[in-house]
Amino acid sequence: MLDNPNDEVLPDFTTDEHQDARTRLINRGIADEALAAEALAAIWTLNNEAAKDFWADQEETRLRQAQEAEQRLAEQEQEKQQALEDELTAARKEEHKKNKAKFVPVSAAKTPTIPIVIPSNYAIRKLKAGDYCELFYFTNRGLSEARKNLLSTEPQGMILLPGSDGQQVWVNADNTRDAKTVITKDENLSWEEFNEAAPRMILAMKQQEWPDDRVDMHISFWTALQNHRWRHAMDTLKQRALLLYQSQQRRLWHLTAGGPLGWSIAELNPELILEAREEIFNLDRDLALAMLKQVEFHSKYLKYSPLIYFVVLIITFLHTHRAQPQPSPFDTMFVRQTSQLDQHVSHWPPRVTLSLPFNRAALLHHQPFNHPSVYPRRSS
Repeated sequence: MLDNPNDEVLPDFTTDEHQDARTRLINRGIADEALAAEALAAIWTLNNEAAKDFWADQEETRLRQAQEAEQRLAEQEQEKQQALEDELTAARKEEHKKNKAKFVPVSAAKTPTIPIVIPSNYAIRKLKAGDYCELFYFTNRGLSEARKNLLSTEPQGMILLPGSDGQQVWVNADNTRDAKTVITKDENLSWEEFNEAAPRMILAMKQQEWPDDRVDMHISFWTALQNHRWRHAMDTLKQRALLLYQSQQRRLWHLTAGGPLGWSIAELNPELILEAREEIFNLDRDLALAMLKQVEFHSKYLKYSPLIYFVVLIITFLHTHRAQPQPSPFDTMFVRQTSQLDQHVSHWPPRVTLSLPFNRAALLHHQPFNHPSVYPRRSS
């Protein structure tokens, strides 16, 4: 319906315009013109009321449809706004996740005067994963290297490394071991360096949310080593044996932790400590024997002719420097062995100032020089 019936006006059915309609009614039995006009008016009124009802229903339907359409548009707009807001929220969360340091609230604490312990990213990544990490990274030397690298090195990007499942994964190069840093193994640390590193690693374990039982186990383990009777022994081999035992057992524990063969290292094993001392003693003895053999080599050629000695010296020097390996930490022990050797070989010819670089791997292929004045092999 296009026209609103509420706007229509009742016609005057007594006019000549409606004469035909009145005549039809009179022919159907209406008495006169006046009654016919009244009948026409009544019929129009009934039709107009029906049209009004239909118009009202039509308007109600149209209004409801318009409201529904408007509501749908509003909902679509709201969904669009919500999606945009969710996208922005996700982007902000990702930004917070990638750049945590940017959004950390500023502390009201004053600038500290004591040194701040900031280990290398590699050490933090190892502890975060619960993996074995050398104590060196928490010594003064290790922290100094980490500080130098963190302050002076530009970001190195991403590199591919094998993951725990064997698959190649992208890793931040800053979180990998720095190839330029010379790492000292645990067994080669001094006790002073051990005392520097152990408390700092305990604190780092707690910061990386290690379980309390693991942290307590390491505290008991390192405390027991500090209280062992060999810790302050006059025999330095015994002190070094404790450090070797610490290195071996901590690494083995990480390899077996969580498996059926796992154990606790909180309590020291006296038998394994003795084995560590035996290992240190035998290694020290072998190095001393090799040093004595080198001294014998010098003396052998020097007693014939200084010229022959120096020719052999130069040839050997060139031969050993064609592919000179990096010195092992144990090679540096020869400096410490000098005073001990002097006590046993004082009757030998004096050493010359220029000496050959020691190649431990080559000399150890020969049978040990059996000299009764050098440490005899013993079991304890």
